[in-house]
Amino acid sequence: MYHSYLLIDTGDNPDRPRPGRLWLRNVYRVHQRLCMAFPNDARKRDDPEFLKPYDPDGFAHVHASRTTDQAFLFRIDPHPGGSVVIVTQSGVKPDWGYAFQNAMYLLHAPPSEPREAELSFSTGTLLRFRLLANPTRRLRESSLHADGEPTDGRWAGKRVPVPTGKLDEWLTRRSERCGFTVQTSWETQPGFVYFSKSASRGEGQCLRSVRYEGKLRVRDSAAFRETLIRGIGPAKAFGFGLLSVAPVREGG
Repeated sequence: MYHSYLLIDTGDNPDRPRPGRLWLRNVYRVHQRLCMAFPNDARKRDDPEFLKPYDPDGFAHVHASRTTDQAFLFRIDPHPGGSVVIVTQSGVKPDWGYAFQNAMYLLHAPPSEPREAELSFSTGTLLRFRLLANPTRRLRESSLHADGEPTDGRWAGKRVPVPTGKLDEWLTRRSERCGFTVQTSWETQPGFVYFSKSASRGEGQCLRSVRYEGKLRVRDSAAFRETLIRGIGPAKAFGFGLLSVAPVREGG
């Protein structure tokens, strides 16, 4: 798998144009631009300077819901100093030069070379983790609202946000089939992610987002590796699901 880190130019002067900051406000456009890093051979041959409009048919569909070797996930993270970094993980090596050659103004620095990493961890390994998730639950006819009232049958089968008081439980339940157990030192930060597929104002939607950080222990190495590749939860095309891990430092 390939890991990349894109430092976005969010600007520090409100009186000057800040295209990077505006771009990040619509995660649909962010996802669209990141997909441009995976052009097919015909696209690069016919449009080497990326002068033609974006056409999905010219780029590989490297979504986590597809085959393992094409999985693609990303997450937008705050960065020290008020800037923002986009973390990506893909089974195919991205071509950031192609994706941003007509939009370098969005970046604070040129994209670094993608780093190849083997997602393999032994059972029992303790790791720090970070995850931006979209915790939802599918309603059934027997489901109850947060206030204990029964759900209207017309909503059966629909996905709704998990209540705030059950966000920890959502990840704990997910971890049982994802090959790890969550340790005690972790926290949640609820929020929302905005996206709009239309250029018209007022037509956007919001998705519930929760940023989880802390420590986990690998319980099933094979299942955990699959989780790292596939991600956790729904809405992966909108920056959710990427589980990032790192070794626990001594004393940490």
